Amino acid sequence: MKIHPLITTSAALADLCTRLSKADFICVDTEFMRENTYWPELCLIQVADTEEAAAIDPLAKDIDLTPLLDLLVDNEDVLKVFHAGGQDVEIIYNLTGRTPHPIFDTQIAMMAISQSEQIGYSNLVEAWLGIMVDKGARFTDWSRRPLTERQIEYAIGDVTHLARIFPKILARLKKTGRGVWLDIEMEKLADPAGYRNDPSLSWQRIKAAGRNPAMLGRLKAIAQWRELEAQDKNIPRGRIARDETLADIASHPPKRQDDLAKVRGLSPGWKDNEIGKRLMAAIEGSSPLTDAELPPRTPRGAPLGKEGALVADLLKLLLKIRSREIDVAARLLARSEDLELLAAGVRELALLEGWRYEVFGRDALELVEGKLAFAVVKGRLKMAHIDEIGGQPAPPAEEAAAE
Repeated sequence: MKIHPLITTSAALADLCTRLSKADFICVDTEFMRENTYWPELCLIQVADTEEAAAIDPLAKDIDLTPLLDLLVDNEDVLKVFHAGGQDVEIIYNLTGRTPHPIFDTQIAMMAISQSEQIGYSNLVEAWLGIMVDKGARFTDWSRRPLTERQIEYAIGDVTHLARIFPKILARLKKTGRGVWLDIEMEKLADPAGYRNDPSLSWQRIKAAGRNPAMLGRLKAIAQWRELEAQDKNIPRGRIARDETLADIASHPPKRQDDLAKVRGLSPGWKDNEIGKRLMAAIEGSSPLTDAELPPRTPRGAPLGKEGALVADLLKLLLKIRSREIDVAARLLARSEDLELLAAGVRELALLEGWRYEVFGRDALELVEGKLAFAVVKGRLKMAHIDEIGGQPAPPAEEAAAE
């Protein structure tokens, strides 16, 4: 594979993108800094196909990234391959308002062919190529120029190794027939809605007890205020105020600006400075959430009760057994909260649809309905139908939960 020198000119980048536009797939990675800023600062972009690889310096003077961004978001003929690519996709979305498509994430793919929940890149490389990745440059300052040869070599390695690994993962997926399992997961990763930053919705990320409309209205107002303050100053939102501080203010709103000095998490200066004044204006301008704005209640069936909780535990055990049997990450099949909902009587769940139903959901439902039981076969815990072991079906979990 040809490794290019660091690309710092628009002409060299345009030539590279012209060639890469003819590839079946390209591997993409980024290096960025965001510890001290609201918006991540893009410092390096690495790309590779099976023939060549390069690192691109987005901080180079007058460089035009348009050919690369067009390749990533407009060219539907080239598959874009990432590993744990959520933050990389976010950066591309921030630059273009769009996301790369079509897209493939090797971390997600590994969940379909192994029990790895969130395999790291270095472990992925070691598992597939037997190469130990040098992590020494991982936490360096990518914004500082000039970049060292070691930094560039480390960064390009992220895509050159991936270009060798991706075809192997793809072949395994084709052999197991599990590629279709990932279609929905990859579309979720590429969904622009997941990267839109609407300040008016930022309150939904903050944990707050209860569904009181007035309290949540204040939380919405001050969370939006914080988001806009952080964006304007380009500093992390936590530098303005922490989530728990906002939740406390929403629950126990100060009556006057002087009272801000008593709020845990705020400095005494807020009692008479401009940012404190703007916070008070946000509080005073808030209004209770409407019924339509209130978060939906968590769907529930009958209360679990002691017996129902045991059924949920059995479902979690079944999930472990099944993920081991078919060598797939348990989280790809079902979430713990969905198993609890199933035990409580809820039936509108992802695990009861499509391929998840075929490989896990059907057995989970039969366990809840008393048609399956656990058995030990040759020292291994397995599932067996009740009629196969001569037992009588148990009452469904809904009935057990109600007892």
